[in-house]
Amino acid sequence: MTRPAKHSALVRLVCVAALFSMIILAIQSSLFTRSWNPELNISREDIRILSHFQSNLNQCVANRGLGLTAHIIDHCNVILKFPEGTNSTWYNAQFKVFEPLEYKYDVCEAILLWEQYRNMTTVLTREYLDSRPDGWFDYAAKRIAQLGADKCYNQTLCEEHLNLILPAKPPFHPRQFKRCAVVGNSGDLLKTQFGEEIDSHDAVIRDNEAPVNEKYAKHVGLKRDFRLVVRGAARNMIKILNGSDDEVLIIKSVIHRDFNTMIKKIRNPVYLFQGIVLRRGAKGTGMKSIELALSMCDIVDIYGFTVDPGYTEWTRYFSTPRKGHNPLQGRAYYQLLECLGVIRIHSPMRAKRNQDWSDVPSREMINSAHRAALRLKKKQAGKEAELGQFVNCKVWGKSGPYGTGPISGSADMTDTRKNSNYNRWEAMPSDSLREEARKHYTQMEGVSLYKMDGNKLDDLVCVKSEA
Repeated sequence: MTRPAKHSALVRLVCVAALFSMIILAIQSSLFTRSWNPELNISREDIRILSHFQSNLNQCVANRGLGLTAHIIDHCNVILKFPEGTNSTWYNAQFKVFEPLEYKYDVCEAILLWEQYRNMTTVLTREYLDSRPDGWFDYAAKRIAQLGADKCYNQTLCEEHLNLILPAKPPFHPRQFKRCAVVGNSGDLLKTQFGEEIDSHDAVIRDNEAPVNEKYAKHVGLKRDFRLVVRGAARNMIKILNGSDDEVLIIKSVIHRDFNTMIKKIRNPVYLFQGIVLRRGAKGTGMKSIELALSMCDIVDIYGFTVDPGYTEWTRYFSTPRKGHNPLQGRAYYQLLECLGVIRIHSPMRAKRNQDWSDVPSREMINSAHRAALRLKKKQAGKEAELGQFVNCKVWGKSGPYGTGPISGSADMTDTRKNSNYNRWEAMPSDSLREEARKHYTQMEGVSLYKMDGNKLDDLVCVKSEA
């Protein structure tokens, strides 16, 4: 072929590519504007912002999803699909079906949920209960296993059970740590040597009874800061801690009368976790650990989760396999969260790739999409598009200055209590926080945000600290 012929073929190829790109753009624009409703007075600019965010998410999943693909429905909704032939081995006995190979998500709702969670307090406190209407009589009893809602007829009764784990004010704050590692229990951890990398984080969060020792050090590290435990694992707290006085225990769900005896025997701070229920997201303690981390940390790296293709049985790095949660559902949701900028995934297959995170949305892009999603939601609900940081505060309360109020624990903890590490967190002066946390505290005007009830974060209890 002569040089002019080659040049002509190249020009034709470029023209075809340009035409193809224009067609794709037109199709996407049609998809994104099809649901635009002038009667709702929804801004075309908001639709454009959300559409751009969706396109970025689509590309991120294509680059990082290891076979997963994102299929955009409109400016808010997306379907994540697994490749045909994916081995769906988890069987739902209730509905008599295998887990599906595609999952639909509302990206706008996900942005609103997780961006608000960054500013939340996730530990139960006295100031929260004091601010809630009927907080002690109604809500407190729900967090104590032996009491029904009608049994907490006086505050003293509830305090007997909750004093050990109830700080006066939040012991942990948004932006308190820069980088946090959430370490799951997957057997995939044995395929990697992430130990040193995990230990380099400002804080490390682990789940349940997962062991931390020299045997597994090169795989999971040795650093121990927080441990989220469910009710069953909490019964083995003393064994789990294994002499680590500094590790903070966060109990998921409710406390039990038997816990009081165990708590009094240890020096470790113990708190009760306030989480949300994710209906279509990943399930389990690992997901709750991510919630906890996001409420304290700027960057959340996850290790030891079932996020690589070919994972067909629920394994743990320290014990025999057992039945667990649907791996495909979890993998899809974690991938969504990574491409929303909520978490960063580390796994055996990803360990071999260049983790530059350039395809994850920037903070500026996330903030812009969050504002657009909030305006959209308000308009759809027929409300004014308020965008203030306290727009979801339905209940307001007041609290004393930061660092005031009783520290968790009780008088009969004696020497164990006196040598505990509660003081390190609950009496911590605000100027000891990192600069980003102090700036956030100032920006929020000294207000702590707590979830109200249920599966969503639309209604908050907001408590303002006095100067």
